[in-house]
Amino acid sequence: MKIALITDTHIGARNDSLQFHEYFDKFYTEFFFPYLKENNIQKIIHLGDLFDRRKYINFNSLYLSKKYLFDVLERDGYEFHCIVGNHDVTYKNTNRVNAPTLLLGEYPGLHVYEEPTVTNFGGLDILMMPWINSENYENSMATAADTKATVMMSHLELAGFEMYRGAVNDHGLSHKVFDKFDIVCSGHFHHKSSKDNIHYLGSPYEMTWSDYNDDRGFHIFDTEEKSLTYIKNPYRMFYKVFYDDTEKTEQEILDQDFSYIKDTYVKVVVKQKSNPYVFDVFVDKLNLHLPAHLQIVEDNFNLDIEDDSDIINEAEDTVSIIKKYISNLNLDNAKPVENLFYELYHDALSIE
Repeated sequence: MKIALITDTHIGARNDSLQFHEYFDKFYTEFFFPYLKENNIQKIIHLGDLFDRRKYINFNSLYLSKKYLFDVLERDGYEFHCIVGNHDVTYKNTNRVNAPTLLLGEYPGLHVYEEPTVTNFGGLDILMMPWINSENYENSMATAADTKATVMMSHLELAGFEMYRGAVNDHGLSHKVFDKFDIVCSGHFHHKSSKDNIHYLGSPYEMTWSDYNDDRGFHIFDTEEKSLTYIKNPYRMFYKVFYDDTEKTEQEILDQDFSYIKDTYVKVVVKQKSNPYVFDVFVDKLNLHLPAHLQIVEDNFNLDIEDDSDIINEAEDTVSIIKKYISNLNLDNAKPVENLFYELYHDALSIE
């Protein structure tokens, strides 16, 4: 049996942005569901953080997500198994108050796991391990130790894995705790990575500049071979356009096709600008393609940076800027400070 694995969908992300809802809709409608239909896959496991906000839901976000996701799941007969993640729960010490259970009870094909549970898929027992907290810690550890299941689907915070590119988590459980399993798949960290038997699957689409140029998608799990196949999402939300009028002629600059930037977030990184008029015409052309957001980063805002590669890095994303700033503080132990700033930054994206 083949099962689609998806995680960290964060419905309502970016302050319930309509542009992001349209982006999510495009992913499900034009890519995710067509792939499942073409390959006759009817079972889906979601590995946590189905929703973005921990304490409430925007009614329009719930309405839109039902149209492009949950109604489709029910209409087309999909079996949807959802592990509770930390963004799905209101309190840090219990999973009992969680968004999937409270918001999606009308869908009989949806199964929510707020406690460790062994479920059989195609003859293979799989341990479904939701977010581990103080209330369920002992039960979670005991269940993981005692189960005969050789596969675990989870939402874990493990030390030594990248949360985002370049940002390694230094706290949480050791991944060695789950050595007994042949394969452990987890949500929580949005960067896709693997170490030993642990596989962080990563989020299915881009949500912040931290995700720029970092592959996004979903996976297919084969219960017979206990293997993962990665399916890359072809749709992106964040683009960089590099401007240098010393490398191209005026006509070459203005003839470029930017139709792909519609409804996306774009950063224009200016490496060299010798003709301000051409640059203004270039920017006007970009705006004609209706990006959701257009930002221009010029090197004269970075006079202390030595070369173009540093300028590009400076323009890359907020997480990179935070990391660079903290590094320059020369702290004895910068990691806890980095992690605190990362958490604050990503929490701030959801604040109205």
